[in-house]
This record gives sequence, C-alpha cells and structure tokens, in this order.
Amino acid sequence: MMILPNYEAFYFKKLKIENSTYYSNLLKILENSPEIIVKAQKFALEKHRNQKRKDGVVLFIEHLVEVVNRLKNLGIFNPNVLCAAWLHDTIEHTDTTFDEINEIFGNTIAVLVLSLTKDMNLPKKERELQYVKQLREASWEAKIIKFCDISTNLKDISNSPMSKNKKNKNVKKLFHYLRIIKKDLAENNSSYLKIQEFIEGINVIGAKYRQKPIFI
Repeated sequence: MMILPNYEAFYFKKLKIENSTYYSNLLKILENSPEIIVKAQKFALEKHRNQKRKDGVVLFIEHLVEVVNRLKNLGIFNPNVLCAAWLHDTIEHTDTTFDEINEIFGNTIAVLVLSLTKDMNLPKKERELQYVKQLREASWEAKIIKFCDISTNLKDISNSPMSKNKKNKNVKKLFHYLRIIKKDLAENNSSYLKIQEFIEGINVIGAKYRQKPIFI
C-alpha cells in the first residue's frame, strides 16, 4: 500500500470522493512509474494543489493526468518526456522557477518545460508571438507534449460551462498552435500511429467551432 505525505493523503481523499476515475488513474500512474516520474507527479500535485483551470471546474491535476495518459496511449514512455508533461504548467501557473526544476529534475526536463511556458511578464500580444516562436523552434519531445496538451484542452473546452464566444476564441488559438506543430506530427505519424486517431478526435471538436480540419 502506497503511503502518501499528509498533503497528498488529504488531496487524494478529496479526489477519491469527488472523482473516483481520476483517483484510480493517479494511483495507477504512481504505482507503475519510475522514481523520477513519481517525483515529478508529486511535485506537480503540490504546486497545483487546489488550483483549477480557467473554466473554474477542472482541477489542474486532472488536466495533467489526461496529458500524461495521452502520451502513454501514443506509446511514449520516455521518463524525461513524462516528467516534463507533469511539470509543463508549473512555471507559467505557479511560483516554480526554471532554476528550481533544473536543480531538482535536471536540465533536459527543465528546458522542455521552459519551451512550453509562456512568458507572463510580456504584454499579451508579444507573449503570444514569443510563444509561437518557441513552439516552432521546440524539440519533437516538447511538441508531442503540446499535442497532447491541445487534445486535452479541446476536450475540456467542449465540456466547459464557459460562454460560446470564449470557447470559440480558445479553440481558434489551440488550432493555431496545432498548425504550427503539424509538420512534425506528420513526420512522426508512422512511428506513433495513434496520432492520426487523436487528430480525428480533435477535428470532430473543431468542426463544432467552425475550425478547418487538420490533415497530416
């Protein structure tokens, strides 16, 4: 039986009551992961404790579970990639710094996380331009994490109580990011056959918001 620190035990109990599926998935991931991935998961759990996504409904940890599960469904089990997936929102949405991740998890993981992080100190327009540039120049490992992040975000938006106008704006932005990494997805499609399956699901959601389908 896995023994959790007090804060984790409290959070897991809360999650078990509110959403048994995510609770089960979290325990399964913890029990079957290398030590460094468990460390990243626990780090993310603490940093995002009590945080919810923009819709005010989805817990951050639920989002991270979905991203990691999508990567595994694609057949990606590289510890650096899975660690970065757990940590990809920590710099942007918590008080975590690049140096902190670099010290605890190493430079490879820290750089992956940074490449997926928007610079919140920049004005909004400049921030988006910088982020698009980062995505274009990012490694394949960072792009496949972003792909799974986009897929998860689209599912969350589709089920979100946010206004139709806000949904349309968010979906449009996510499809813009997806088109930036589309070439890399196409180049790796034969190695990760479920990419096409994920794209089909993404296009189903996109059609509801008048987005042109993505083809790879």
